[in-house]
Amino acid sequence: MKTSQMLIPTLREDPGEAEVVSHRLMLRAGMIRKTAAGIYTYLPLGLRVIRKIERIVREEMNRAGAQEVLMPIASPAELWRETGRWDFYGKELFRFKDRHERDFCLGPTHEEVITDLVRREVRSYRQLPLNCYQIQTKFRDEIRPRFGLMRGREFIMKDAYSFDRDEEGAKRSYQSMYDAYHRIFTRCGLTFRAVEADSGLIGGSSSHEFMVLADTGEESVVYTDDGAYAANVERAELPPPIDTPLEHARPLNKVATAGVGTVEEVAAYLKVEPHRIVKTLIYKAAKELVAILIRGDHTANEVKIKKVLGVMDLELADANTVMKSTGAPIGFAGPIGLQHVRVVADYAVKALSNFVVGANEVDIHYLDANWNRDFAVEQFADLRNAQAGDAAPRGTGTLKVAKGIEVGHVFMLGTKYSRSMNATFLDPQGQEQFAVMGCYGIGIGRTAASSIEQNHDAKGILWPVPIAPFHVHLLPLSQSAHVTQAAQSLYDSLTQAGVEVLWDDRDERAGVKFNDADLIGAPYHLVIGEKGLAQGTVELKERKTGEVKRIPPDVIPATISALIRDRA
Repeated sequence: MKTSQMLIPTLREDPGEAEVVSHRLMLRAGMIRKTAAGIYTYLPLGLRVIRKIERIVREEMNRAGAQEVLMPIASPAELWRETGRWDFYGKELFRFKDRHERDFCLGPTHEEVITDLVRREVRSYRQLPLNCYQIQTKFRDEIRPRFGLMRGREFIMKDAYSFDRDEEGAKRSYQSMYDAYHRIFTRCGLTFRAVEADSGLIGGSSSHEFMVLADTGEESVVYTDDGAYAANVERAELPPPIDTPLEHARPLNKVATAGVGTVEEVAAYLKVEPHRIVKTLIYKAAKELVAILIRGDHTANEVKIKKVLGVMDLELADANTVMKSTGAPIGFAGPIGLQHVRVVADYAVKALSNFVVGANEVDIHYLDANWNRDFAVEQFADLRNAQAGDAAPRGTGTLKVAKGIEVGHVFMLGTKYSRSMNATFLDPQGQEQFAVMGCYGIGIGRTAASSIEQNHDAKGILWPVPIAPFHVHLLPLSQSAHVTQAAQSLYDSLTQAGVEVLWDDRDERAGVKFNDADLIGAPYHLVIGEKGLAQGTVELKERKTGEVKRIPPDVIPATISALIRDRA
């Protein structure tokens, strides 16, 4: 394809709206343009990348035995009301009424629609297992769409749904999808980890996220070097501390701490380490207040807290509620003398003695508090985020932390949806059974953006060969007949060899062409100039490494074809 015949509106300057690398480079490379907040138009280069990712996904889903379907983006409210998600999902669910005043929504996910289809079409165990997938537009009305394709309101997603006769069959389907995802992201040229994850609004028991490792990632991944354990921070399990004798309890001592309420301020003022402070966080959990005790250098994990308390709704109490329930402002709340509030503590607190807590009085803290003497703890549990250096669960060493971007998620749903929507089949004995389900999602646009976050330099994008918009960027340095003829010959021979070529045929300065080529990020650049042709060579440059070779034109097709095969 010739550059003069394509819509590639590259930009010289960074767009002010772009917050992350992928957003900035996709805008600058002319791959996407914003239509509205969180809604983008894919231009020809960007769409070529999307279609290549879709092709890889289709091939691996089909290889795993899944069947492609296409469900509507709009779905009726009655399906969502059957599962209870019409009200539970919140404002991310974009609701509307048709001309007959019937309630509909734009699907952010399709569990209800596929389960409705299966309950109407599947009657017998002989029709199971069944796995259906689609690649389709989704819409989630994010409160803060940002980061380009990373967190948009409208996005392209591959979602698949498996239906099995029993739990064992469902586990096999789950493993099949887990393995397919490994192949998909490997073929896309990504460095990733599959991590244990929380199921969130989808629900279900087992869950894994596929995280592309990148310094710009929004989420933290904890893992062990040996690969035995990996999880996101919401899911990472932390074992209870080994029982060791506590140091001798010193007398409780009340001290003035005027104007210092944060852990850092209290630690500096009292000259103690943050891990010797226990912070008391007051939460509204359903209809009651709960005091969560966390070590000062740790961070509370609200996903874990919800599970331990058995609640769906959890929020930090506001300043007025904290004052009414503890008698002190935020920063001075503590567990000693606390009335009518449950006290639940993280495991790490159990290993402490003689620590600092708020005194439930303005500008006052306690020194040398002890949980087994000064206040009662209803329950100790894993309530915090994992961090580097923590002991890994299951005896697999210590944890490390990396940043990651979620590109895929697999869930073991069980009968959550089939039971609420009465999706049954007849087993060999003629008895009705609920289908056991799993669901499996991949963000197509997010996969493209994540690749850029992982593969870029100061000049632009470094596309992996399998998903690059073009394999080769052909860069003639002049408009002379000799150079143009050589470019045409190389273009024809490469195209006939199955190599995808973008030919920059513009009458532009060499510097402009080089800048755009580096920005767009094709894996290989072919530079054709009068001087090189006079010497019987053209210049082959690998974009990622910068390695340059001068090669006779007649061996270029075979050379590049071999390079592409090696990296595909």
